[in-house]
Amino acid sequence: MFITEIFKSIQGESSYAGLPCIFVRLTGCNLRCKWCDTAYAFHGGTKYSLDEILRRVGEISADGDNGGRNVRLIEITGGEPLLQAETPELARRLLNAGHTVLIETSGERDISKLPREVVKIVDVKCPDSGESGKFSLANLEVLEPKDEVKFVIASRRDYDFARTFMAEHRLPERVHEILFSPVFADPAGAWPAMDARELAEWILAENLPVRLGLQLHKFVWDPAMHGV
Repeated sequence: MFITEIFKSIQGESSYAGLPCIFVRLTGCNLRCKWCDTAYAFHGGTKYSLDEILRRVGEISADGDNGGRNVRLIEITGGEPLLQAETPELARRLLNAGHTVLIETSGERDISKLPREVVKIVDVKCPDSGESGKFSLANLEVLEPKDEVKFVIASRRDYDFARTFMAEHRLPERVHEILFSPVFADPAGAWPAMDARELAEWILAENLPVRLGLQLHKFVWDPAMHGV
C-alpha cells in the first residue's frame, strides 16, 4: 500500500473528537474538492506491506510513558482510502488486533467491501466543493446505526443542500451522527473560512439533529501542520 503518513494525534472531526487516535493516511485521491486541506496526499507516498503498517501502528500505539495504556482508536484516511484494494484487509487486520477502526471516505467508492465492524465516516460533497453529485446513493443502504455522515459547509447553498439531502434520505434514522463542518480557512489564503457561528445559528434556527463539527486539531496546532 502507498502511505503518506502514520501518526498519533487527537481525533478532530467526528463523534470521537478529542480522543487519542492513530491515523493511517493513504496516498491518492480521485476527487479535487476546492477546499481540500490534504492535497499533499494526492501523490507520492511510501510503499508499505500490511505487516509493516501493523508493526508501525503497534509501535506508535505503545509509544511514550503510558503506564501500559496503548492507543486503541485507529482512523484510516486519505486522500481517498478506498482507492487502494488492500484497504478492507488492512481494516480487518487492525480489527483483529483489537483496535476500534474508523474510516473516512468520500462515499464515491463502494463501502460495502469494508468489514461491518468498521465505523464509516462518509463525506457527502456539497455544491461548493466542486464535486457534488459524486456520492454513490447505494452506500446509504450499507450504513448502520454506528456510522456517521459528514457535510463540509462553505456557504448557505451548501447548508441548504445538506439539510435537504439529510431529510430526503432519512439520515437521522440511518446513522449515529450527522456532522455539519464549516470550511476552515486555507492558511495560504486559497479559500476563506465558513463562519462557524453563522452555521451554528442556522442549525439552531431549525433545530436540526446534527452535530457542529469543528476541526479540533486545527485549534490545537498550526492549521498548516502535517502529522497532527
